[in-house]
Amino acid sequence: MCSDNGNNSTTIIEVRNLVTHYGDTLILEDISLDVHEGQIFVIIGGSGCGKTTLLKHMAGLIQPTSGQIRYSGTDITTMDEDEMSEIQRNIGIAFQSGALFNSLTVGENVALPMREYTDMKDDLIEAMVLLKLSLVGLSAAKDLLPAQLSGGMKKRAGLARAIALDPPIVYFDEPSAGLDPIMASGLDDLILKLKELLGITFIIVTHELESIKKIADHILMLDEGKVVFRGTVEEAQQSSSERVQNFFQRKADPYIMQRNA
Repeated sequence: MCSDNGNNSTTIIEVRNLVTHYGDTLILEDISLDVHEGQIFVIIGGSGCGKTTLLKHMAGLIQPTSGQIRYSGTDITTMDEDEMSEIQRNIGIAFQSGALFNSLTVGENVALPMREYTDMKDDLIEAMVLLKLSLVGLSAAKDLLPAQLSGGMKKRAGLARAIALDPPIVYFDEPSAGLDPIMASGLDDLILKLKELLGITFIIVTHELESIKKIADHILMLDEGKVVFRGTVEEAQQSSSERVQNFFQRKADPYIMQRNA
């Protein structure tokens, strides 16, 4: 396993000795990691390895069995609901499906966090919605319903809503899932643009190799709920770990095949 790279920027999220069970089943075992400000931190691994569970823990959506998750130095695992709500105002979450409300227009979906968490007047909300939609290339879709959008447009709309309140952190679960290669590449470009323009720290779960190679500053690979690698893409491709190499070369992993037999 590689150690963390030499990133000297501010650590914005620290996970220490995280353990999670679903009932009696161990899902995550002794997970520790650091995410640095302005980084695109990508969580990878095979199906069922615990990637999305880890993402949900880091976003404060579910509680672990034990361990710490510190956001800007404060442990969110000990917070009550009101305290966690304050933290969640400062993070954005873009779900795999976009998770848009079907009865609301795209603009109304993006406006929701502003109406829920701020006292902005309607004219300012309208201006901010147009700004966020323009950032993701969806200005013309403001008055459309989600059913009128393509899969890629839904993901962009979900991302516009995630950045509605200018959060320093955005969590994104499988951004390229279900997209053709051209649309997936365009979404990768958008993530890179938002990182550059707004300084957003992205924490992304994905299994798409091209996306990983294009956007990841740092990767964490899980297998059976354990960290088997952390480092850069370049370090991963040079890793002596057969499991890491199998992932990046898209080879069937004999260990996993035997385990699932």
